[in-house]
Amino acid sequence: MPRGKPVDLETRSFSNQKEATIFFKAMLARYRPKQRVSDEDAADLAALLKRHADYRDKLGVGIDHFEVMRAEFGTQCFRLVRTDGTGEDFSYPHCIAGARTG
Repeated sequence: MPRGKPVDLETRSFSNQKEATIFFKAMLARYRPKQRVSDEDAADLAALLKRHADYRDKLGVGIDHFEVMRAEFGTQCFRLVRTDGTGEDFSYPHCIAGARTG
């Protein structure tokens, strides 16, 4: 039986944080910078984002879609694009850790 803290999202559940990390890392690897995330993957990202400590600030006026962007040191990360055209990156590992309290 896998050990560790479960990660429960509205769209799916993971038995532990490592399993969730593997899932979202593989998702990120399927995309290239500036590529829009599929609607199916976007549903999982929206559910994951709710675990972010700064969820309300990240959400802003609402999410239009998600995309991938180039990050530091040649890596890439997820970025949400709001309905007003503004956007912001976020850390999926931070969301998985579940720093959000309410």
